[in-house]
Formats: sequence, structure tokens, C-alpha cells
Amino acid sequence: MGFSKRLHEGYSNRKYDIDKKKIESFIDRFFRFIFFLEYQRCSELTDIEVRLNNFKTEFNEILFSVTEEKDDVQTDDFFQSFPRIYQSLENDAQSILDNDPAANNLEEVMFSYPGFFAITVYRFAHELYKSNIPLIPRIWTEFAHSKTGIDINPGATIGENFFIDHGTGIVIGETAIIGNDVKIYQGVTLGALSVTKNLQHIKRHPTIENNVVIYANATILGGETIIGENSVIGGNVWITESVTPNSVVFHKGQVTVKNKLPGNEPIIFSI
Repeated sequence: MGFSKRLHEGYSNRKYDIDKKKIESFIDRFFRFIFFLEYQRCSELTDIEVRLNNFKTEFNEILFSVTEEKDDVQTDDFFQSFPRIYQSLENDAQSILDNDPAANNLEEVMFSYPGFFAITVYRFAHELYKSNIPLIPRIWTEFAHSKTGIDINPGATIGENFFIDHGTGIVIGETAIIGNDVKIYQGVTLGALSVTKNLQHIKRHPTIENNVVIYANATILGGETIIGENSVIGGNVWITESVTPNSVVFHKGQVTVKNKLPGNEPIIFSI
């Protein structure tokens, strides 16, 4: 009975009564709807308006599960911010198309690019984060993380025309600041120099200025670290200090390639 009692205490002391799957399903279905990814076309304007109102009602119920104020103000604020967020997402999709030679059209980007899904979920989650809505922003971004391997904390600040290519293994911390026209490849970490609870309200993650490219598996750490605009950060570098604008940073390793066989020595297999 001891373990049963422990579980009973946990349920009794839980702060919020939420349906996590419903919260995840909402953002997944909303993404598919607003970027025309559903199999069934919405051929009438009235159909679209009905669907949007249904999403708004559903979101209102989700919001009520984590807030004490049972009114529609926060839901209205969120949906009123939608045109601005949507414009940013259209710019992000266009940036992916413009920068990735493997991308053929916007429809392909919206249907299939994990980076675009992760960016979309982040931008909606960030809007709620700014309004101090608990739980939902992190549930949304961790849902995107589970689907894409891209971990963007909803507290990060990310500018326009953000391009993520491949994406797997990317980590962007809560206090990271990313400017406009930034490109990031797989395995990049924008992290903290140390992880202790007393740093909770301090800027712990780096600032990436406009028009920076960060190639695969680069690690950039520290709240005071600034990567200056127009810089290129090469793959596999480890950075804990600021980089001046217009810099190229790369890891210089030595790779030796030689033939395994000397001269014309024949290949002899011994089994």
C-alpha cells in the first residue's frame, strides 16, 4: 500500500488537470490546417472560418486548464497575434526554399521539412511564453522535439528568416537570442557554460547576430558570448568567447589518407 499511497499523494498534489495528448494534438492539427497539409481541401471561405473558430474554442479549453482566469481575453490575444506570427512563418519557409538547393517548392518545405515544423511550434509557443502561460509552451516545443530531434526552448528569442537544415540534434537554450537571416545546421548547440539553479533568471545562452551561418555540430556556450553579424562558424568548433563581426571560425584538424597497400603488392586473403 505504500506505493499506492505515494501515487495517491502525487495525484492529490498535482497543480494542473491537463490532457497532455490533447495539447500536443492541438498544435499538430493546427499546423496541418494552417499550412494546407490536410488531405481534404477547405474549398469555401466559410469552412475555413468555422474551422478557425473551432480551433479557438478548443484552445480556450486548453488554456483554462492551466490558468485561474476563466475568460477569453488570453485566447483572443493569442489569435489576434496570429497574422503576425503567420507572416514570420511564411518568411521562414521562404528562407528554407531560398537557401536549400534540395528544396523544390514551398509545399515541399511545409509538408516535409522537420526544421519548419520545429520553427512553427516554437513561434506559437514563444507567444504564450511571453504571456507567462505555464506548461503549454514547453509541452508544445518538447512535442516538436520528440518528432524532429530539434530542441528549441520557448523562451529563446529568434528573429526573421530563420533557416534550420536537417536539424537533428540542434539545441537552443531558453535565453538564447538569434537575429535575422541566421542559418543553423544539424547538431548545433547554443547552450550554457554551467547548469546550476541559481542561474535561472540570468542570461545563460549566447547571442547570435544577423546573417550568421553555424555549421554542423558547432557548440557555442555562455550568456556573454556574442557571435558578430555576417560570421561563419565552421563545423565541430567549441566557442565560449565572443566572435567579432565578419569572422570565419573553423576547427583545424589533420586528416591523413594513405593507401593500405604498398606499391603493387597483390591482395591476399587469408581465411
